[in-house]
Amino acid sequence: MHKQYSSVSPTDGISVKTEIGPQPKKHRYVRKEGSCNVVFRHVPEEWLLFVTDIFTTLVEIRWRVMFLIFALSYILSWLFFGILYWVIALAHNDIKDHTNEPCVYEVRSFTAAFLFSLETQTTIGYGFRGMSENCMIAIIIVTIQDVISCFIDTFVIGIVVAKMASARKRAQTVGFSNCAVINLCDGHLCLSWRVGDFRRHHLVEGTARAQIVHSTVHATGKMDVTYEDLVIQQRDIILVTPTTIFHRIEPGSPLYKMSLVDLRKADFELVVSFTYTDDSTGMLHQTRTSYTPAEILWGQLFQEMIRVSRRHYRVDYTLFNHTAKVLVPEVSAEEYEHKKLLRPSPRHSPRHSPRHSPRSSPRPSPRSPRQNHDKTLLKPPTVTVELVNDIRPEPTVSTSQANNQHNTLTLPNDLTSQEI
Repeated sequence: MHKQYSSVSPTDGISVKTEIGPQPKKHRYVRKEGSCNVVFRHVPEEWLLFVTDIFTTLVEIRWRVMFLIFALSYILSWLFFGILYWVIALAHNDIKDHTNEPCVYEVRSFTAAFLFSLETQTTIGYGFRGMSENCMIAIIIVTIQDVISCFIDTFVIGIVVAKMASARKRAQTVGFSNCAVINLCDGHLCLSWRVGDFRRHHLVEGTARAQIVHSTVHATGKMDVTYEDLVIQQRDIILVTPTTIFHRIEPGSPLYKMSLVDLRKADFELVVSFTYTDDSTGMLHQTRTSYTPAEILWGQLFQEMIRVSRRHYRVDYTLFNHTAKVLVPEVSAEEYEHKKLLRPSPRHSPRHSPRHSPRSSPRPSPRSPRQNHDKTLLKPPTVTVELVNDIRPEPTVSTSQANNQHNTLTLPNDLTSQEI
């Protein structure tokens, strides 16, 4: 190869040098970890949409924001009902007149009302404060607070469990290789990348998919995003061991007319995904990543990771992103297929053709003694083996009466008693 290409780290700045000069780094459409690099602005009724689907909103927010919201939900509910109990104590004159039969025992201040609200909602019950039968309104408020506290506990537990069992966490244990490669497979140029599961409990089944994403920015500021699907051989995969996914570059493929030079000048993004079902939870997950043209290595091959031992198969994940150089033509798949069609086949080569061979002739050539001997061995006449009384018997064979016993055939010692 007249140029040297090496693997590109996902965190490094990518600058492709072409005939028109260096091109600046372009933002990804899909980041390496799988998140989309898209920000929405001025969404109509955005806050209403978040409030309407409050469960999904709380599942997607960060943990620190979720802890703050849940802590405030408990504290504000305690404070709200504490104010109600304090107002009831004021209306019933329990704060000023200590001889009066109170609505709530030992609630003579706002602090005591707040503590009574906390003990009621958390069902602590220290024994100092409690309800009496004098105020029906206080009994109703205590009942309402108990019901609301059950709703808050259920909501908090459901959100925490859903957030901990999020599909994004499982998706982090299924990874793609840092780069994709192009090499020859079964006589065809193929684009391939590697996917692997890093957990012991593997997946039930999965489906691989790939798309070429083109983003075009016009002079007017308009941006067009187009998608082209890639045909993948063996899309359905049981991901027990790391698997290499292949796309054969053939007619109809977006990469069919792209050579090595065209690939380095191209402006697209290869977005690959793997949708699978987890065998532990039965949930559906999806893992995504993307490759830029600089991360597609031409003439590279993934190294083998699987070794067979006496008891099991061993997978070495240190070789997950390692590649090795192989001989691959730098032309496009279209040109490579065209050259293969023009290449003469060994079966119809002029060197082996009987019509143009100088050694072939319609006239019969004189047979050499070796040819006569080969023919004799191929079709031998019926011979009789005669035994000779000697220490080391050496049998002689009489070929026929036409030769008057002038030709003899020496046979091995282990055939001394056979009749051919």
